[in-house]
Amino acid sequence: MPWWNRPSNRIKKKGEDKLNPAELLSLIIWGGKKGENAIDMSNRLLKKSSFSKISEMSLTKLEKEVGKIGAARIKAMYEIFKLTNWVKRGGFKPTIESAKDVYNYFVDELKDKKKEYFYALLLDSKNRIIKEELISVGTLNSSLVHPREVFKEAIKASANAIVLVHNHPDSDSEPSENDIEVTKRLAKSADILNIKILDHVIIGKDGWDRIKINYD
Repeated sequence: MPWWNRPSNRIKKKGEDKLNPAELLSLIIWGGKKGENAIDMSNRLLKKSSFSKISEMSLTKLEKEVGKIGAARIKAMYEIFKLTNWVKRGGFKPTIESAKDVYNYFVDELKDKKKEYFYALLLDSKNRIIKEELISVGTLNSSLVHPREVFKEAIKASANAIVLVHNHPDSDSEPSENDIEVTKRLAKSADILNIKILDHVIIGKDGWDRIKINYD
């Protein structure tokens, strides 16, 4: 590639917003390998996976795609993103104020999953996220989601409240009978433990729905 057309030179002349995704990623990977330069490598990787999917790849899998150095650089890049967002929030984790906030927090992680993933989002007294806890993988039903698994982590973390979250692998986010049954069962347990479940958000490919929790 002529030196004047390399991303490292184009970013100086044109600015980072003028580079396409493969060019930007090639600057992170930096080095290519025999028969494949960094841009070719980036194009190949982006054809297989989106940026959100790349962020979920293990180091071992990335090494097979872009080599050890490129993989380490990509992993470091995503960790820097996390630290930057943390600093921008003043050192605090995100605050959940609505079901839409829950959707925005999880959508990139869950929208393309092929199975149902069920999470408990643990919140403090100001509705800031303490942690997200994966409870089960598979079709949501009472046998998979036991209250013990949900609330033991909430108790450990001294959580003030919980938001339940899971995905529907198809595009339909409407609650199923199983979803409603599991939610009612967990809400009863939450009432006994004095840890409120604020909401149950269901994420589909085309949007989200919710099962609002009503306490008597």
